Amino acid sequence: MTEFYKVLQDKCKTLRLAETAKELPSMLREAESKGWTYHEFIDHVLGYELTCREQKNCAKLMKWAEFPQQLTLDQFHLEEQSAIGEKQLNVLKELSWVEENFTLIMMGPPGVGKTHLSTGLGIHAVEQGYQVSFVSMERLLYVLKTKEYISKSRTRHKRITTSDLIIIDDVMYMAYETQDAQLFFQFIYEMYDKTAFILTSNKGPSEWGKFLGDTTLTTAILDRLLHRSEIITFDENQDSIRMKYRQVLFPDSGVES
Repeated sequence: MTEFYKVLQDKCKTLRLAETAKELPSMLREAESKGWTYHEFIDHVLGYELTCREQKNCAKLMKWAEFPQQLTLDQFHLEEQSAIGEKQLNVLKELSWVEENFTLIMMGPPGVGKTHLSTGLGIHAVEQGYQVSFVSMERLLYVLKTKEYISKSRTRHKRITTSDLIIIDDVMYMAYETQDAQLFFQFIYEMYDKTAFILTSNKGPSEWGKFLGDTTLTTAILDRLLHRSEIITFDENQDSIRMKYRQVLFPDSGVES
């Protein structure tokens, strides 16, 4: 019987059913003990292989996305902010906006949940089989400037430009050189209508011109980003959620901050 299992496992490997090959002996024993029909056995085998492949693909996409933290939507404190409600969140979780190449712009001060919400939506999209890239504005510009001669940047650029959803964190965090502004415009121009975007920023689109230093260029960028878009504004007077849930070394130490 062991030799019979080995022959079947080799055939599975030839057909690239690697995960099934590993579990086949236990599957056959279970089928015999439970008296499965041929139909039930084949359904179980194929279902197991598909599940394993989906899990492997999800793990690969999660690695490619390069999320800074595993911040899920389940961990998002919906009740502690006023930018988005449960109904709107449920609409976003349907991910139809990704299929339609929409842009979500999340605006607000640091610590109020912009990065958490964008990361949570990104992780949710990966779990549904979408390819996602998370990158800060600073990192994106570095990749664009070095992709021709640094292999790691070239690989990262390819993954970003083939993504279904691109999340750019901290957009317009600082003033940019003319060359950087032009690279960003070229990137948006090339990706326009090919992918969905989430942009987080502590500055509204009306202020972006002074950071890029070119009004015409800014108008061209916004024309493409805002064509199909939703702006989610976090309250500037909202307390920092990051500070509220910060971790400390000396809890209840009696030391005043």
